[in-house]
Amino acid sequence: MPGHDLLSGRNKCLLKENEIHVWHVFAGSALPSGLQNVLTDQEIKRACGYYFAKDRENFIISRGVLRVLIARYLNTSPERVNLLFNEYGKPFLKGEKTLKFNVSHSNGILLFAFAWNYELGIDIELIRPDFAEMEIAERFFSKNEMLALSVLPDELRRIAFFNCWTRKEAYIKAKGMGLSIPLDSFDVSLCPGDPPELLRDHDAPEEAGKWKLFNLNVPRDYCAALAVKGNPGEIIQLKWSGEITNNSSLLCPSFIRLQ
Repeated sequence: MPGHDLLSGRNKCLLKENEIHVWHVFAGSALPSGLQNVLTDQEIKRACGYYFAKDRENFIISRGVLRVLIARYLNTSPERVNLLFNEYGKPFLKGEKTLKFNVSHSNGILLFAFAWNYELGIDIELIRPDFAEMEIAERFFSKNEMLALSVLPDELRRIAFFNCWTRKEAYIKAKGMGLSIPLDSFDVSLCPGDPPELLRDHDAPEEAGKWKLFNLNVPRDYCAALAVKGNPGEIIQLKWSGEITNNSSLLCPSFIRLQ
């Protein structure tokens, strides 16, 4: 339903209790008009601290769009969204414990995940053709994952690597403890065609039954995963219609449903 304002209205039930919303945002060549104005002074200072213009713009888009979407879910203004971060960098809202969210971005694509009362994490990566998969995997993946990766033919190994990497990143982001959780301390599925799954957590065996992993619908040169604690009824993927440019309708985000 292109052009429809998903978040119009004055109640939060548009994001149902058993749903996950995943917003796909494609950054354009220009910043949207007024987006920087929704940031705090501290966020603007941080943006100005980036040396490269592309990094500044990515930060402004990521933080600004996050504020806009949170504000629409909570029926408030972006400037009043009180973002905080735990010691590992996971974002949360001061005084609001029910709306859960997470953000990831890679090479011009940003993903924003939202839910009521589901802990979640999201990750997207550009599949780089020059990436040294096996060298990285030997440093970070578990023995079981390395074995599964090593027996795959070359044409499947790269996508399997990124399946594994994004699922691991999504899981530790959802847990809210970052790289304090060693990436080799748990196993995820990775073979193309196999369902995404947390197979085992060696330090907390009971966790495998509590989490669901999902593939996300992204362009073919990317790989993305979502980790959710619990059993959500539906993952709804939404593309912010149009690029983020000076002509975007920033404060009334419209969407195209991808599923």
